[in-house]
Amino acid sequence: METDRTLMTDEKWEAIISNDASYNGEFFYAVKTTGIFCKPSCKSRVPKRDNVRIFQHAEQALAEQFRPCKRCKPTNERLPDHEWIAVVTKYIDKNFNEKLTLEFLAEVSHGSPYHLHRTFKRITGQTPVEYIQGIRIGHAKELLIQTDRATSEIALSVGLQNVPYFITLFKKKTGYTPLEFRRIYEEGARNG
Repeated sequence: METDRTLMTDEKWEAIISNDASYNGEFFYAVKTTGIFCKPSCKSRVPKRDNVRIFQHAEQALAEQFRPCKRCKPTNERLPDHEWIAVVTKYIDKNFNEKLTLEFLAEVSHGSPYHLHRTFKRITGQTPVEYIQGIRIGHAKELLIQTDRATSEIALSVGLQNVPYFITLFKKKTGYTPLEFRRIYEEGARNG
């Protein structure tokens, strides 16, 4: 069996970055970081070459657990919304500490911001921003309990550059400031 390296040629890479429709049906490419595969003509954001895998057939990509792109529909079928949102939440869960905007998430998941926002809310009951905030605050709570790191350091490590905003968001989501949360947890641990 050929490896990804032998399958990826400069010609195929050029077809991907130029969205060359004449290569559709010749090969498919998958992006390891998003778990999505596409036709060469897909107008999605150009991935890093190191993150790309080449497949001769869509079935091979599916067998390797890659999901078809919602934008270019490489299997000529529409990806069910709940599967699309699963791809997005998995991406957020892995990359919560990076700058994540609705536009960026739509780009990496091969959809439009408006459709992503609407579909995400319908499937999960919350907006993408609310989901991201929940993940970030959850990780911040773990860090407050498990480490003695400063609030500012924790804010940065969960992807929030603005410390006052982090403190305000933390209090809105938990009812406590980060320092109050840590103190209450420590008192409970001592008395429990």
